Amino acid sequence: MHLEQLKYIVEVAKTRSISIAAQNLHVSQSTISKAITNLEQELSIHLFTRSRLGAQPTTEGKNIIKKAYEIVVKIEEIQEEAQEQTSLINGELNISASPSFFMPILLKALANFKKDYPNFRIVMTEKKSPNIIEDVSQGKIDIGLAMLDEIDWNAHEELVFESLLEGKIMVCVSKHSPLAFSDHITPEELINETVVMYDGVIWKDSISIFMNRYGPMNILFASNNTEVIKKAVSEGLAISFLMDIALKDDHYVKSGEIIPISLINLESNHRSFGWVRSKKKHFSLAAREFLKYLKLHISKLE
Repeated sequence: MHLEQLKYIVEVAKTRSISIAAQNLHVSQSTISKAITNLEQELSIHLFTRSRLGAQPTTEGKNIIKKAYEIVVKIEEIQEEAQEQTSLINGELNISASPSFFMPILLKALANFKKDYPNFRIVMTEKKSPNIIEDVSQGKIDIGLAMLDEIDWNAHEELVFESLLEGKIMVCVSKHSPLAFSDHITPEELINETVVMYDGVIWKDSISIFMNRYGPMNILFASNNTEVIKKAVSEGLAISFLMDIALKDDHYVKSGEIIPISLINLESNHRSFGWVRSKKKHFSLAAREFLKYLKLHISKLE
């Protein structure tokens, strides 16, 4: 049994594909196939069933693959300890964030991290929270920054998460709206209002529950592009619901084009935001260091 064999079966288990695993590990498909076959013969069990649908772990293979995950992660930790700060100086960190995430804080943390580690490469994508969780589970990204309320954690035992802060739902209106002069808004005042909404599961569910309880609102459109939503609000086409933390230092709010107003008398108008990672992927020194920067900027808000 060799470490390479363990790395191969871990990657195949992640991707459910020998060809994709070969691409990710920069080896030939035949190399991986032969290594798996040799390991299966050595252990006298079948680790995968192979078909045109891909490579699926067998029942008896799942425990072996789980232990292989643990060994590969430990080896990576040992290698990183030996390298100390080298990985931070020359490495890469893959992050995916929800558009609802506290983007101004995130960007400041990224800027300061990059300033201290100028040769370090950061790759950041913007996705919906469920898509972020899928990428984390598949080992495609190091850290996901998402709205934690949108996730069914019972279905994701392989994930580790931490809440970083709570966000409050605000009603966003144009400066020309009659609502702009209100100190706060009740749900009843929003009946029959035209709304542009963020295209996320929890937002859709919340709006649906809201209308069932208080009355109808006219949904103009839904989008996962918060800039498009804010543009529509600023032009008086509709109102919207956005998180207070996503509006910090926002240019529409600073210029007075958008007025955020507290929504009161609602059963729950708070959402939890935080980071998530997979237990199956090595929690790198770079990832841990970046989270320190992010938490530092969050602490300055408190």
